[in-house]
Amino acid sequence: MVSERNSSSSSKKVCVIGAGPAGLVAARELRKEGHSAVVLEQSHDVGGQWLYDPKVEEENPLGKDRFLKVHSSIYASLRLTSPREIMGFTDFPFVARKGRDMRRFPGHQELFLYLQDFCESFGLREMIRFNTRVEKVEMLDYPVLDDDLKWVVRSKAAEKAVEEVYDAVVVATGHYSQPRLPRIKGMDAWKRRQMHSHIYRVPDPFKNEVVVVVGNSLSGQDISMELVNVAKQIHLSAKSLTISEGLSKVISKYHNLYLHPQIESLHEDGRVLFVDGSWTVADTIIYCTGYSYSFPFLDTKGIVVVDDDRVGPLYEHTFPPSLAPSLSFIGIPRKIIGFPFFESQAKWIAQLLSGKRRLPSWDDMMQSIKEFYHSRDVAGIPKHNTHDVANFEYCDKYADYIDFPHLEEWRKELCLSALRNSEVNLETYRDSYEEDEEMLRVALNSPHFTHLHRP
Repeated sequence: MVSERNSSSSSKKVCVIGAGPAGLVAARELRKEGHSAVVLEQSHDVGGQWLYDPKVEEENPLGKDRFLKVHSSIYASLRLTSPREIMGFTDFPFVARKGRDMRRFPGHQELFLYLQDFCESFGLREMIRFNTRVEKVEMLDYPVLDDDLKWVVRSKAAEKAVEEVYDAVVVATGHYSQPRLPRIKGMDAWKRRQMHSHIYRVPDPFKNEVVVVVGNSLSGQDISMELVNVAKQIHLSAKSLTISEGLSKVISKYHNLYLHPQIESLHEDGRVLFVDGSWTVADTIIYCTGYSYSFPFLDTKGIVVVDDDRVGPLYEHTFPPSLAPSLSFIGIPRKIIGFPFFESQAKWIAQLLSGKRRLPSWDDMMQSIKEFYHSRDVAGIPKHNTHDVANFEYCDKYADYIDFPHLEEWRKELCLSALRNSEVNLETYRDSYEEDEEMLRVALNSPHFTHLHRP
């Protein structure tokens, strides 16, 4: 809702945590709305997840440290699973540039360069403090939760700790870093190599090994296909043996790639026993079992909690009713077209902080959250999938809160087309996409691409 107090818009001192896609667009929107924003970034450059980090030796292979040493989970060969046309922010298209990776589904470096371009075009770098790790975020005057709520942010750069007070904090730290692991009998006693895909980078260390890949997610499939040329055998363990046509074709093609059901138990002699009674002796187990939400720096005195990967309570996946708008989260939802959604979140946050808009009452927000949780329960969606949106209508409904444009039809169609194609042609969908030609023409002739936007 739009506030009646438009004329008395105020400028706030805001701390944005993370300089990935969500943090960068937050910084831009906050500044545009007249706020003074500082972005704290633990790495040496922008990009977040898209800043490739080959140095994983010091990371706990199962990600069991409270503060991870490595943020990015990107492996060297990773290519986008969505076409570039759909990925750009609304006013900064992700166009192919001569001399760079011009493929529709480029490698990860190309998206990193796009984020650098975005940063330069809008002059965002001057707002970012690099090599700065946030260690603690807490309320200044707790237990007083009033309209003037402020936050103490403790950060560390070059061994020097700094404490600062902010009017608001925007958490934009991503959710593809903290490994989510299964519980398997014998896991602690199994002495051979176990690792999460978070630290998988290249196939070379697995030469001539027998590797068990747990989870047939996109990364599980990708990594398995990359290992077939290097490892002796790859045993892919999946929750369900009902697999896509695309994965079925790949398994038929490679004689050293085997499909199994879930793991029953691990044994000290190296055996991996599957629930159907089959087994193999493995050298390495790679868990491609996804990621958990983790905010080790954030102390809200239990007001915001992560319970089985449900971050809550959050109104519209963004605002904790008791602490909003002075605390907000960008980038919690999964299974969405990310960048435009982050942009709509950033605009809403910026306009709430300036007083241009207002949130519903605490009661109304809590009721909305309760109804949302109930609808997920009724639909039989597990709690850990609370933030899996997979719904264009939701993104459009969210946009309506701030009069943000709906996703273009071509953007939706090209997204669905890539998903359909990957289901059938897992190995080739990134390079063979005949059915997209007509919609691609519509996209490239749309205002998103023809109005070459300048900051």
